[in-house]
Amino acid sequence: MKLSPILMSDKDGDGDSESAVITKTKPKTQRPPLYKVLLLNDDYTPMEFVVHVLERFFGLNHAQSVEIMLTVHKKGVAVVGVFSYEIAETKVAQVMDFARRNQHPLQCTMEKE
Repeated sequence: MKLSPILMSDKDGDGDSESAVITKTKPKTQRPPLYKVLLLNDDYTPMEFVVHVLERFFGLNHAQSVEIMLTVHKKGVAVVGVFSYEIAETKVAQVMDFARRNQHPLQCTMEKE
């Protein structure tokens, strides 16, 4: 269905007609800011545990998980994924809780992209 603008005519004293167009403006919506979830290296968490975390909480396959784990190991930090605030916050909490329950000092943080 196509809507046409509403035209309004007014007569002024000179006999000329003036037209105005009334249109509805759509509010512009912004995309929510995104947040990077980061894994930090430590000297105590086993590599296999990090791979397991990546597979379990981030849905990565084994090869992707090993690649990211090696990046964390070599560079000290790696981006695991980019999410909305709520999802990033949940993933960080899940990883931190799982690491604590398994007695590993693995650290996971988030930062605005």
